[in-house]
Amino acid sequence: MSGKKDMDSTINGYLDDIEENAKTGVKPEDYIGEDGLLHCGVCHMPKEQRYEGSVMGRTTHPVMCRCQLEQRAREEAEQRAGEKARHIEELRREGFLSRSMREWTFDRDNGQNPQMPVARKYVQNWEQMKEKNIGLLIWGDVGCGKSYLAGAIANALIGQEIRVKMTNFTAILNDLSSTFEGRNEYLNRLCNYPLLIIDDFGMERGTEYGLEQVYSVIDGRYRSGKPLIVTTNLTLTEMRSAADTAHKRIFDRVLDMCVPIFCKGESLRKKAAEKKLEEAKGILCENTDGR
Repeated sequence: MSGKKDMDSTINGYLDDIEENAKTGVKPEDYIGEDGLLHCGVCHMPKEQRYEGSVMGRTTHPVMCRCQLEQRAREEAEQRAGEKARHIEELRREGFLSRSMREWTFDRDNGQNPQMPVARKYVQNWEQMKEKNIGLLIWGDVGCGKSYLAGAIANALIGQEIRVKMTNFTAILNDLSSTFEGRNEYLNRLCNYPLLIIDDFGMERGTEYGLEQVYSVIDGRYRSGKPLIVTTNLTLTEMRSAADTAHKRIFDRVLDMCVPIFCKGESLRKKAAEKKLEEAKGILCENTDGR
């Protein structure tokens, strides 16, 4: 008998809580309708519903009107948006070596890289690129926007909550040197990213140890069956005609995985430096008598 009383007490407490919470949603404009139930003064939908019979002496229970349902939907959407924004921010912190790379986006593009439409299409067709394991080899002269192109792809995919890692072999070799015991775990982590981007490929140290680690990463990525994007100042001729075996096997793997995309045009870094120099001259020489 005491068990039934405890159960009744629990149910009563639960119903009291529901009713108490419902009272906080009652507005001055709400009214009792002809059906004897509380109605919303805005949408005129009932805020109460009758039980079939009664429950613990109660004949009605609170329900949400259209206004309250819409408000709850907005709050849930805002919560989901906030959670998504936090997740994307975490992915950006994990995915890039520097904060400035988070600004390399399609929206901020200056329109001077003729290969930007290719980058946009790569993102638009990401599911196909991933399924068919299609990567990109973005090559060209120094300063022509190769890294920005790759970064825009990374930022766009991260914006879709896809994990991307954009790094270079200088950082990778430094990490491997400082975490020797966790070397395999580190390499596995690189291979597990849906997309791995290696920036400034070919600029790393050419030591026997360094080349062996480079091959380990490239070969591991090759075997993972996941796409790789590489940016490099090397030409296709240089990569295809490597004389030594160490470089040849690395380049062969890259060329197997990546579709070559040539970036050409005047160095954007050079143009930016020239503009900065002219601005500095204007400031420093302003209001002087030439002495």
